[in-house]
Amino acid sequence: MLFLCTWLVVASVMAGFWMLQRQSGSANLVDVAWAGLTGSLGPFYALMLDGDPRRRGLVAMMAAAWGWRLAWHIWQRARRHPQEDGRYRYLREHWSQHTQLKFFAFYQGQGMAVMLFSLPFLVIAASPQSAPTAALVVGLLIWGLSLGGEALADLQLARWRGDPARRGQTCRSGLWRYSRHPNYFFEWLHWWSYVFLAWGSPFGWVALLAQALMLVSLFQVTGIPHTERQALASRGDDYRAYQATTSRFFPWFPKHVADRH
Repeated sequence: MLFLCTWLVVASVMAGFWMLQRQSGSANLVDVAWAGLTGSLGPFYALMLDGDPRRRGLVAMMAAAWGWRLAWHIWQRARRHPQEDGRYRYLREHWSQHTQLKFFAFYQGQGMAVMLFSLPFLVIAASPQSAPTAALVVGLLIWGLSLGGEALADLQLARWRGDPARRGQTCRSGLWRYSRHPNYFFEWLHWWSYVFLAWGSPFGWVALLAQALMLVSLFQVTGIPHTERQALASRGDDYRAYQATTSRFFPWFPKHVADRH
């Protein structure tokens, strides 16, 4: 019952964001809604369920800090770059008939994704058994590393894009020297922290499934394929050279140009 009631609330909030999209003509805020809602469900489940207090306290803090930071970052990016994201421009162009009806279904699909990715929080908050201290420490370490890495990657990219002299060039500084998508890598790594937080709980496998779904989403759905398609369209040969020398996802040392031949 708690899950269904939460779903109704999430669907209603997403309907509100769909109405904002209809008025503004931009769907950029759907990502703010996704991150903010998903992160908020961590403390919500921790308050509503009566599982192990240590697990509930940690999942509340970790989910909220992750989700609200990501929502704030996306909100700030949308303010700096008010043009609609290429993903949603593509959808708007290809959904030429019944466009708003299709966008409504898309927003509700995002609401379902919120519920899906919040399942590890629910499982952790409902688990009655005490978690091994070592598992909680490992989960916290992974969470701290991944959140710090993702924030650093976002900051480095924002600084690069904020310099007009670098317009049209690919960011190769900091973490972007070792991975073409360090923000996505740390985002995926962050979901592993809940695997350890759910250690020993009856449905702990749900957390393992969530990180796998995030990896598939980044590689096959909305993450890397779209970002690289956009980068190739806007930066051409400069981005092809970046692809040839820099790891696609997992951070690694860049190849030398001579290694390409």
